[in-house]
Amino acid sequence: MKKKYICFSLFTTSFLYGVSQVTLNPYGIKRISKSNIELVYSQYIGDGDHSAITGGLGTEKLIVYEPEVIINRPIDSLSGYWMDAGIDVITSASMDNIDFVKSSASRVSKRGYIIPGYNTKLKKHRNIIIGGNGYFSIESAYRSLGGALSIDYVSKDKSSEFSAEFQAFFDDLRWGLLNGERPLRLVYPSELRYKEWFSNYKRNSYNLNLSFTQTINEKMILAFFPGISFQQGLLSTPYHRVYFTDSTERVEKLPDKRWLIPLGVQLNTFIADRYILSLYYRFYHDNFGITAHTIEADLTVKISSRFSLTPTFRFYTQRGSPYFKPYFELNPDQPFYTSNYALSSFNSYETGIDTRLAVPAKQKAKLYFDTIWLRYSYYKRTDGLYGHILTLVLDMISDKNNSKKH
Repeated sequence: MKKKYICFSLFTTSFLYGVSQVTLNPYGIKRISKSNIELVYSQYIGDGDHSAITGGLGTEKLIVYEPEVIINRPIDSLSGYWMDAGIDVITSASMDNIDFVKSSASRVSKRGYIIPGYNTKLKKHRNIIIGGNGYFSIESAYRSLGGALSIDYVSKDKSSEFSAEFQAFFDDLRWGLLNGERPLRLVYPSELRYKEWFSNYKRNSYNLNLSFTQTINEKMILAFFPGISFQQGLLSTPYHRVYFTDSTERVEKLPDKRWLIPLGVQLNTFIADRYILSLYYRFYHDNFGITAHTIEADLTVKISSRFSLTPTFRFYTQRGSPYFKPYFELNPDQPFYTSNYALSSFNSYETGIDTRLAVPAKQKAKLYFDTIWLRYSYYKRTDGLYGHILTLVLDMISDKNNSKKH
């Protein structure tokens, strides 16, 4: 999914502002002084009435604040490093219902993460870029370690590009990792703590993401995004309740292995002189029995040389897993069971508007704004869940050469 937005962003940027080609010196490595800094703030406010914590019936009210900083620092004309770091502050009314004891402490949780990365062009094959990154994330009931390796190949005439990325994540799902509580343990609903429902507290995930981009002509670009993912370990959420038709209650139980197969295709095209139409389709299937289709359309309108608007629309439809049943409708004899509506059959719609403003560069400034990006979107699901998402991105340039001029 991230590759899709990168492809569209690059295409849009070249359309609105132009892309200058840098000729590399084949006999030496050029030092580069400019760094890119992105300050990101995102906020989500949503609600619904199908909380999996209380068995598929109950408040899903959620507020998430997500400040983030992304730094891209070229070392020279061949290589560079980057870092992505942020903190998520989550206020969830449903989290209070794990033990049915109302407290502000259980309503608010925090997650911190950092992703350092490095990429470089091969000296003898500068159309090949290799890279890698690490990953660390932690919150009270979750810790994740991981990383990724990637390779990108760009044809000599720049008309096509192929990339492959392998990711691996290793998660510890015990409670107490962030706040220092000991012993570390899985958290179950308060009335179900009379036994250990799971012997495993780890989850491993492996993703292979591929992409192929082809310029069809001067106005059209086509891209494909196949992939495959595999998860193994504790894939159930220990504090999700389920209620059965015989009035008994248990903890959610799902298989300990999951295969996921996504396939996306995107077409970007110029329309006249002021418009870019981006069309995207994605197919998804997994061995939990979920099959889904996504259709998305974005239309970028160039208002002026520095300002653009992009209305967006996204439709998603999902055939749910046979493991899912609503509140008090689960058969106690079935081997796997959940009342998490994320695994149910539903349709969803998301509409929004992006605004982008390119700020005139200050030639003598050491640090200056390059682009300001603001996005609002509204999300609605047919099971009643809805949400408002607001994202602000301040794209800045740090140029050491400008400071030397003073």
